Amino acid sequence: MLDPSSHIGKKIARTIENFMALDLTGVGLIGNLYDALQKRQPGPACMNAASLICERVGQVGGPVVIATGFPEGAGVPETDGPVGAALLARALFLGLGVETVILTDDDWVEMMVGTCRGAGLAPLAFPSDGVIRPVDFIRPVYVRSVPKDDAGCKAITDGLLDVTKPSLVISIERPGRNDRGLYHGLGGRPLDGLVADLDQFFLRAKAQGIPFIAIGDGGNELGMGLIAEDLRTFSPKAKDSGHEGRGGVAAATAADHLIVSNVSNWGATGLIAALSALLEKPSVFHDGELERRCIEQCVSFGGVDGMFMGPEPAVDGISAAEWAGLVTSLRNTLDRLSGRVIGWKGQSGDWRQLK
Repeated sequence: MLDPSSHIGKKIARTIENFMALDLTGVGLIGNLYDALQKRQPGPACMNAASLICERVGQVGGPVVIATGFPEGAGVPETDGPVGAALLARALFLGLGVETVILTDDDWVEMMVGTCRGAGLAPLAFPSDGVIRPVDFIRPVYVRSVPKDDAGCKAITDGLLDVTKPSLVISIERPGRNDRGLYHGLGGRPLDGLVADLDQFFLRAKAQGIPFIAIGDGGNELGMGLIAEDLRTFSPKAKDSGHEGRGGVAAATAADHLIVSNVSNWGATGLIAALSALLEKPSVFHDGELERRCIEQCVSFGGVDGMFMGPEPAVDGISAAEWAGLVTSLRNTLDRLSGRVIGWKGQSGDWRQLK
């Protein structure tokens, strides 16, 4: 296992962070978001999250719960979030042998199942007794859905905590309620009736001492409360959504550990890359073609791109083909840092020793 405090460990962690801070979409928020995070939570966010996951799973075992799903018009889910959740579930299983339960709304199950298949996972029916047991000869993932009414949602999520007993909980591109208990899109759009309240699940998990890791890209995502105060100084709608009496879009619930990136799926990729490096298991980090297939499957089963607002194979306006190239670039960079390259004699080894 890689020592993250070693020279190479620090270089890998820093490189991943540099990739996370790229303004891929040109929105212009990521620089301020990253600075705010470093003020509140100094250090390499992806590598520290990977270390937390490895430590926690090693101590208590048990499945991981990942919540995702963000509604666009008419409540149709966007591609940012589900793709990252599915690929992270794959990494957790290949790297640590731990099963994942992906938590999303009732009307997004078909999309989530298709996305998981695109990630190379086999979605299985959630057990009726709520207990996750090992399954041989398959890469399992479980999709647990919740209704949008508060009582129904709470009954299911309480069962996840009391019976399924996750080792940790993760949110990725999931709406977070503001300090008035209301949900919004980043531009101020009210999400009333479009999304189940999962803040209560994460708050209860935190109260039980279950670590909560969040991934977000704008400030209105669940877990981003960690930097809510800072968001109001630079994010246009963080203080005022533009709708009278609703307050701003800044999420109030704070994660125990936060990862920010220009696109939330990209933040999941950074966490996957860090897990792969930390465990010294290259297979944990998927390749660009799997990223592309996962995005395409998400769209085929109901997801829409968050910029085009249609079933385009893209995430936040960046095409699946471009995402494939970005993932390949990050993988290749980390391979070079780790010495996993083919040298001039055709041998695989540490190129630094050939110079």
